[in-house]
Amino acid sequence: AVCPPGLESLCLKEMDRLDQAFGDTRLLPGGVAFEGKLATGYLANLHLGSPSRILMRLAEFKAFHFSDFEKQIRAVDWELFLPPGPDLKIRVSCKKSKLFHSQALAQRSQTIIESRLGPPGPDGGGCQTLMIRGENNRFILSLDMSGDLLHRRGVKTKIISAPLRETLAFALLQKIGYTGQEVLVDPMCGSGTFSLEAAMIKAGIPPGFFRRFAFENWPGFRPSSFHYMKNKAAQHFRFPLEPEIHASDIDPDAIQACRLNASFNEYLKAIQPRIANFFDLRVKDLAPQKGVVLLNPPYGKRLYKGMDTAGFFHEIGKKFCGGFRGWRMGIICLHDKAWKALGL
Repeated sequence: AVCPPGLESLCLKEMDRLDQAFGDTRLLPGGVAFEGKLATGYLANLHLGSPSRILMRLAEFKAFHFSDFEKQIRAVDWELFLPPGPDLKIRVSCKKSKLFHSQALAQRSQTIIESRLGPPGPDGGGCQTLMIRGENNRFILSLDMSGDLLHRRGVKTKIISAPLRETLAFALLQKIGYTGQEVLVDPMCGSGTFSLEAAMIKAGIPPGFFRRFAFENWPGFRPSSFHYMKNKAAQHFRFPLEPEIHASDIDPDAIQACRLNASFNEYLKAIQPRIANFFDLRVKDLAPQKGVVLLNPPYGKRLYKGMDTAGFFHEIGKKFCGGFRGWRMGIICLHDKAWKALGL
């Protein structure tokens, strides 16, 4: 399971919480390694919210010359893993190895695999990605099970500039201890990433439920097994009793995008988008009890010209301490100066 930097431990906790199917889990730089059957990979893609992609290891070998490398590539039973005529992308990274020319390694691999499976065709099972990583003359071959990066949940149909990635939103919701039982305020919602992730947690919807994966085109894929897994998850979906996710923004286009995204599925009805200024919000109008407030303030493309970033974050800190005292709070800070300006 490949993770954004800093989310490896969260991914491991997800695996521990989810199922006993993940065998021999261990933290690695940039992810978590685990063992299991092919269906375990289905489970990881469907249920884990923090990884960027799930890779399946195919082979590991040493090679000092191109002839050694080509021999090892030919030894892989490609017919077991990839469909005929795949649209195959090969990504190679090498360091501290005699074979360091990544383009040459990719071309040789492509030629050998196409000689076995045929050139890309219209019914080749969509785009597939092979990762080749070389270090100290040892090479690891991995197939990408996910296809599109896993932060693409298949829910958000409309985005605005500089959207927050769902994996980061999920991580902050987990860090802050959001369970789906609390009121959540998302007062700089943009296209609604925080709100959508929170609504899926509240409804008990797995992060990958609404999307497709690269492994669904593999020869070894068993649709009945995956459909059973999804149906089992769907049995635990929960309808929201009332709108308890308050999404707001001063940008009408952002609220329009958030409304459109929230209308994707009836289980997302907990989201209540409206145009409002964060600094004008009155907590007593939102919820009688304390809950969770999450902010992704403007930065980069969304930062207004001439905006005093430090002053802006200082005002956010004052609003936190005044209107949201006693709430659990999370905020995305673009740098240490902004964090210090909050004054918390």
